[in-house]
This record gives sequence, structure tokens and C-alpha cells, in this order.
Amino acid sequence: MKILTAQQMREIDRLTVERCGIPYATLMETAGSRVVEAVIEHYGSLSGKYFAVFCGKGNNGGDGAVIARLLFMRGAQAVDVFLFGELAETKGEARANFEIIKRLAECAKSENLKRLADDEIKSSVCDISFTEIITEEQAAELFLSPDVVIDALLGTGITRPAEGSYLDAILTINSIRSISGAPVISVDIPSGLSSDTGQAMGAHVLADLTVSFTAPKIGNVLPPAGEANGKLIIASIGTPDWLIEEESGSHLHLLEERRIADWLKASRRYADAYKGSVGDVLLIAGSRGKTGAAALSSETILRAGAGLVTVATARSAQSLLVTQTRTEVMTEALDELESGAISHAALDHALQLAEKRTVIALGPGLSSSEESTRRFVLEFVERRNAPMVIDADGLNALAPWPANLDDLKGSDEAPIIITPHPGEMARLIGKTNAEVVADRANVAREFATTRHAITVLKGSRTIIAAPDGEVYVNPTGNAGMATAGSGDVLTGLIAGLLAQRPSEPLEAAIAGVYLHGLAGDLAANKLGMRSMIASDITANLSEAILQIGGEAERGGPSTISTI
Repeated sequence: MKILTAQQMREIDRLTVERCGIPYATLMETAGSRVVEAVIEHYGSLSGKYFAVFCGKGNNGGDGAVIARLLFMRGAQAVDVFLFGELAETKGEARANFEIIKRLAECAKSENLKRLADDEIKSSVCDISFTEIITEEQAAELFLSPDVVIDALLGTGITRPAEGSYLDAILTINSIRSISGAPVISVDIPSGLSSDTGQAMGAHVLADLTVSFTAPKIGNVLPPAGEANGKLIIASIGTPDWLIEEESGSHLHLLEERRIADWLKASRRYADAYKGSVGDVLLIAGSRGKTGAAALSSETILRAGAGLVTVATARSAQSLLVTQTRTEVMTEALDELESGAISHAALDHALQLAEKRTVIALGPGLSSSEESTRRFVLEFVERRNAPMVIDADGLNALAPWPANLDDLKGSDEAPIIITPHPGEMARLIGKTNAEVVADRANVAREFATTRHAITVLKGSRTIIAAPDGEVYVNPTGNAGMATAGSGDVLTGLIAGLLAQRPSEPLEAAIAGVYLHGLAGDLAANKLGMRSMIASDITANLSEAILQIGGEAERGGPSTISTI
């Protein structure tokens, strides 16, 4: 699913009108309907509920006016509409819908006065009101206790922090949510967030639910701003998928479960499978005192479905590693330094071990402080002839990224996948951690395209960037995965998946990141985020695969019948 900027979204709306013949008024009406449907789905019947709808003067506010009308028509007890600005300042479809609300409010007031005169039908009184908030004093004096708040203030077009009455409105919405617990539903994007950067521009609405139209925006999905969206729903309002794919110009994608399901289907086990046919992984990992990372990675490689895994580790670490790993894991000893890290002298042996392997993974627990180890890593990466996943100390040993590795171009036969966290990425490219975090998508994209390496930049909403410039945002995962060894599990998962289908490194990286996050979500649901450890992710991997892959992942006994 494409992720769009505000300008790209405006262009898609224009093309929808011109090419598909769907008027802007219809798009706005459909958008309002989708929000009301989401409100009913998540918060139940409208009957007896009081809604406060905060509207700006633009199209986002026009959507809010449609929502208010539909809430009223479908049985809400009361709907208060607040337009922050004057009706005379609104335009087009937004103005038409505000005028409808104003007339409805006048009619409702007149009708309710008649009904209130008859004591027998007081209970049937329904109300809708329309108020223009023109001054900051009016905005600051709003005291409300609604059951649900609709945020339709600013939408995707803002370019500077909210101020004046809009700032007061945002603060009021957040105060209602905090004090009364009333859920906040934002229209398209929480007001005050930048649609295009994923950064908060100042005060912004904290939503419980955001309904974004046609396609997600950057500010819907990328942290830190993306976290203010609450649960995100992408609602179709009439634009066909082909128009978005062909004309948006976006290189950003939000990963969807069906893509991972397709990959699992394409790599499923056939009846004649054997351990060599589903991948043989060499994991170069561990050093004296750091064998746990190798143990986590090696078990996950097997849980991901690879048929064989061999851990090549420092000689003095081998005996301890054997006691920590699964009995199915094989080990090999490599020459080491006095410190217990792998020595450059181990290079030829490691290359021999790699010759017949399907995939190589390098880095977890390796140690990178010794120059001899750094030389080993660099020359091994240069000379290996199989697809490779590099993480942790493997990346630290290569920092800053050597220019001569760019010449390898991550060839189709032996592509490179790197899996840095922001600190490791900062060391690779000579930037600060803050600079990387502030622009993760573009940082990952630039590295992938210039270094010809698939780049998995870890964090909340992990980014996967491909050498062709396409960038994918992962929606799974949670803060409980911020624990020692989580990255080692991801390395093993990607390597294990890649071993089963080495011709598709990007799809293996995408599937690995998505399943890693989903397994973490399953673990958090069972254990809570605070108590999670990395091995819990691996323990829930099989459930994650079954959840997406379905019954085809279970297999079953063969039967032969005669008739």
C-alpha cells in the first residue's frame, strides 16, 4: 500500500475527479460515511451518545460537517459542531456542508422547542448545534463533556505549528480525552501533525482512532508523530487502486499482511523436501563472553524453516555455545585472539565453511574492538559468494562503510542485507544518532541506493529500503521488543527465510521484519511488554507464521483411498 505526501494526495484526488468522474462532493460525502462507520464499529451504537465535532475551515472541516450530519441522522442524541472561523470564510464543498449543518441546527432548535412543550415526549428530543468560534477567548472558554470527540480541524495541509484558536482547540480536545476518557477520532490525520515528515510540529491531537482516506500519509505511520494516530484505519472513498499505484509517484509503502502470506505460499514445503533443499545457513557469531547472541540467532534460523545451520565461533567460545544452543545446531571453531574474538587468521577456514552454504549471517556477539577482527569481517564480506545478512558487530566492524564494498553492488547472486539500529547506521554513514532518527526513511533509502544493499533500519516502524529506491514501512511490533537479543533474533529470522528462497532477498527481509514484529506482538499480548525477552519472540514465531500462512503451514498426514 502506497504512503503519500499531502501534495501527492491532492493530485490523486484531482485525478479521481478528472479521470473517474467522481465529484469532490461525493468524495467528501463518502469520507464522512467511512468515519461514521468506524465510530459505530469501534464504539457501538450512536443512540444516547453526545458528540463534539471540532472543524477547521478547509476540506478537513468539511468532512467533519458531513460526519456531524450523518451522526445526527443515524441516531446520536446530541451533536455539537464547532467551526473555528467564520462560515463566510469557508469555500466549495466544505461551505456547502457547513451551511447544511447550520440549517439543520436551526430546524432542530425549532422542532425541539415544540417537543419540549409536550412533557410526554421530552425523551425523544435530539439536538444538533452549530457554533462559529471566532476569537481565542471563545476557544479557550469551551467546557465540554462529550462521549466522543471528532477532530476535523487541520488535516494534511498544515506547514507550521497550530496557533491561536486552533491551538486552544487542540488543547481542549486533549484535555477532554485526558479528564473524561472520551475517545478522540481524527479525520485523515491528528490535527497539528505534519503529514509529510512524521514529526510533531508542536501541540497536536492525541487520537484513539484515525481514519485516513485513500492511502496512509507519512505522519500516519512514522514515529514519533505516527504514535499519536492511535489505531489507524485506511478507508477507500472511491479512488481505484491502479490510479494510486500508477500516478502517485510515491516510493513509500506500508506493508500489508497479504504480501507476507504470498511469500509464505511461494516458499511452502513440498512433499519431497529435505533438509538440504530448504537452506543451509552459516552463522558467524559469538566470541568469548558473547555466546548468547549466537544461540538466539541460530535457534531462530531453524524456527524460520531453514534445514541446516552451522555456527562458526571463536574457539574458546565453542564449548559454552554448544550448551546454549539447540541440539540441532552444528558448530565450528575459528582461530581467535587473546581477547576471545575471532582472528583474521580464521579467514580461510571461514571462507571454506561458506563455500557450499546457501546463506551467510554475520555479526551477533562477534565483538568489533580488535583490528584483526575488523580485517576478518571486511575481507570475508569482500570474498564471500553467497547472500549475506550483516548485523550488530559485523556492521560495527565495517564502520564507516568501506567504499570498496560499494563496488560489489550486492549482486543478484550474493546480495547483502544489513540490519542496523539507528546508532549502528549513524556509525556506518558518519552522522549522529539524532540525524538518523529524524529522517529514517530517507537515510535508509540513500544507503540502499548508493551502496546497493538492502537496508533494514530497525526501530518503531522498522524501515526496509531496497536498492531500486523503494522503501517499506513495517506496521508490526511493540516497545516490549526493545530488549537485549531482539536484533539477533531478527538476523536469524531473515537469514532462515532467505535460505529457503535465496533468489528473493528483499521479500525475505520484508517477511522477516513483519513476522518478527508480529511474533513480538503475540508475545506482548501473552506476557505484557515489560516482561518480554528476546527468546519470547522466537517462541511465538511459529504462531505468527501459522496466523498468516494458515492451514497450508500445518501440513498433515497423506491419505490414499481406493474406490
